[in-house]
Amino acid sequence: MNLTRIVPLCCMTLFLGLAACENRQFPTLTLYESPASFVRLERDPTARENQGHSHPVTITPEEMAAVWSGLMIEEPSRLLSFFDKNKEPQRHPAFNDAEVQFLSPLLAKGLGQATSEEVVTFYQTHQDTAIIRKVTSGGVFVDGEDLHIVLSNYRSPTHAASDPGVDDTTDDRLTPMRRIAPQEARLEFEPASATVPPQETFLSSLFSAERREVVVRFRHLAPAKAGAR
Repeated sequence: MNLTRIVPLCCMTLFLGLAACENRQFPTLTLYESPASFVRLERDPTARENQGHSHPVTITPEEMAAVWSGLMIEEPSRLLSFFDKNKEPQRHPAFNDAEVQFLSPLLAKGLGQATSEEVVTFYQTHQDTAIIRKVTSGGVFVDGEDLHIVLSNYRSPTHAASDPGVDDTTDDRLTPMRRIAPQEARLEFEPASATVPPQETFLSSLFSAERREVVVRFRHLAPAKAGAR
C-alpha cells in the first residue's frame, strides 16, 4: 500500500481511539458492588461541554423510589406471544418492588455526593441460561429540577463465557451506559404529566440514537411509602 495512504489511515485510527477513550465514563467512587450488581459515580465526559450537571443534589430515598416505581417498559407486540403463559404484560413496570427498594437509597446517596461532572450509574445482571446473562444498566443525573434516567440496557442478553480473544465477561460492567444489544422496548413514565417532553434536534437525535431516556420533574411527585409501589 502507498505510504501516502498509510500515514493518514494510521492518524485516523489513533484519533478515533483517543476519541473513544475521551467519551467513555470512568468510575470515580463505588457506592455498592457485588458480582451481580453495582452503583457507582462515574465521570461524564459530556458534562463540561453542557456546563455540568446540578450536582450534588438532595433527593430522599422516598423521592427516588417514587421515580423508580413510575418507570414503565412498553414491549413491542409480537405474533403468537399470547401462547407464552410466563410472558409479562406488554406494558409493565421496569423494576419490581425489591429492585426499587434496593436501588433507590443508593441512587439518592450517589446524587448527593456527585459533582457537576459525574453521573450515577447502576448495573444488574442475572444468569438466564448456561451461557447467557441478561444485563440491566444505565445512569441518572440532575439538570436543574429535572431528573434524567438513562436505561441503556434492559435485560439485554450477553454471553457469560468470552469468545476466544474477546473479554466479553467484563466489558458490560465497564460501560453501564453503553448499549450492548438491540433495544426494542420503549422506556416510559407514569404519570406522564411529570415528564419533560424531549426537545431533540436532528444532530442530537443522530448522536443519541442508542440513548433510551426519560426526564422527570421529581419534585412534583409524592414520595413513595415504604414497601408500596
